[in-house]
Amino acid sequence: MSANPGLAQSARQRAKAMDPQAGSAIFVHPDGSSVAAWTAMRLLAVGPDGQLNWDRLEYLGVYRGHLTNSLGSTSHGGATAHAFGVKVPFDSYGMYGTEPLTSLSGKPYSVMKEAQEAGLATGIINSGHLAEPGTGVFVASVESRAAVEEITSQIVESGTDIILGGGEALLLPTDVAGRHGVWGIRRDGLNLVERAEELGYTVVYTRQELQDLPSSTEKVLGLFAPSHTFNDRSEEELSVLGEVPLYRPDAPSVAEMLAVTLRLLEAKGKRFLLVVEEEGSDNFANHNNAVGTLTALARADTAVGVALDYISDHPSTLLVLAADSDAGGLEVKPVTDPSAFVLPLDLITRNGSPLDGPDGSGSLPFVAQPDRLGNRLRFGIAWADYEDLLGGIVARAHGLNAELLPTTVDNTDIYRLLYATVFGEWLQ
Repeated sequence: MSANPGLAQSARQRAKAMDPQAGSAIFVHPDGSSVAAWTAMRLLAVGPDGQLNWDRLEYLGVYRGHLTNSLGSTSHGGATAHAFGVKVPFDSYGMYGTEPLTSLSGKPYSVMKEAQEAGLATGIINSGHLAEPGTGVFVASVESRAAVEEITSQIVESGTDIILGGGEALLLPTDVAGRHGVWGIRRDGLNLVERAEELGYTVVYTRQELQDLPSSTEKVLGLFAPSHTFNDRSEEELSVLGEVPLYRPDAPSVAEMLAVTLRLLEAKGKRFLLVVEEEGSDNFANHNNAVGTLTALARADTAVGVALDYISDHPSTLLVLAADSDAGGLEVKPVTDPSAFVLPLDLITRNGSPLDGPDGSGSLPFVAQPDRLGNRLRFGIAWADYEDLLGGIVARAHGLNAELLPTTVDNTDIYRLLYATVFGEWLQ
C-alpha cells in the first residue's frame, strides 16, 4: 500500500490514460454551483442524510478554475478552457482574448468541432439563451461575449445536430416577431430561424413539440423562450412583478431536453459528444435569489439522473460534471434555536451578509427534508457577493473512462477527459 494513496491513484490514472476507451461523452455544466450550493439543495430536496443523483457519480476531484490573468473564472473563459484544453484570459469566448486559439490537440477549433470532423453526432443544450458560453463556446469563437449576433450565427451554421435552448429573439431581425411574441434584436437583417430550416433543422418552440419529435429527426433547433427559459431576478423583484414563475411553464427542463436528445442521438447509431448547461444556477445566484438557485440546481440534478439512466443501458458513455465558479458565494446558515423556527430570518448575518429564506430577505427559514431520525431542521442562505467567485468547486465523473478524472482537476482536464473518450487518447 502506498504511503500516499493520492499519488498512487494518480499513477494508476496516468497508466490507464495511455489507453483510454473510445465512446460517447456527456458534459453537464451546472453553472456557478459550489459544494455549498449542492449541500443546500440536498437539504431541501432529500434531507441531510439523503442522496442526490450528483452524489451517485463515482469519481470526484477538486476543481481548479484559474485563468491566465485571474484566479477566478468567467463563464466564457472557463468554457473556453473546457472546450479547447488551453488556459486563456478571462475575457475569451473561444479565442485567446481576441486572437485565434489552437486547442490542446493542435486543431484550430474546439473538441466538439473536432468530433464533428471525425463523424460523431453532436449536441448542445442550455436553459439559458443559445449564446450562453457554457455551450456556445464549443461551436462558436468571437472576440467579445457581447457579439451575440455573430455567436448565434456561428451556432446555426456549425452543423451541430441538436441545438436546444432559449434565445429566439437573438435569431430574428428587429422587424420580425417570433413565436413567443417578442421582436427580434438582430440588426444585420438575418433571419436565422429561416436559415436553420434551409439547413435542414426542424424548429420546435415548446416542451410538447420537442417531445413529439420522431426519433428519425435528423437535426433539431429548439427555441423555448425569447431569451432565457427562466426569470433571473431576485425574489423581491419577482414579487413586485406578480405571479412570475421561476421557469417558463411551457419550456422543457434541461432533463427533458437531455432525454429527447439522447433518444434522437441513439437513433443515429453512432457515437456522440453532448454538452449540457443549466444556466439558472448561475444567474439566480448572481441575483442572490436562493430559491431560484436551488430550483435550478435541482433541475440540473434531474438531468444527471437522466444521464445516469442512459449510462446504465449504454456503458460505453462518459458523464463528466463541473462548474467553473462559485456564483454569489452561497453558504448554508443553520438555524440552531428551535424557538426561531417559526420566526423570520434576520435580514443579515452578524458580519453583514444578506440572508435569504424561500421568499427572500426577511422570510421564514428553509425547511430541510427529514434526516434519518425524522427531524426537519431549518436553514437560511447567506451570500458573499453578486459576482462569480473562486470557491469550493468539484468535478465529478461516471461511466466510461471516469477513473481518469484526477483528484485535482484543472479546468483544462475537462477537455482532456472529453477528448480521451471521444478519440481514445489522453493528451498531456
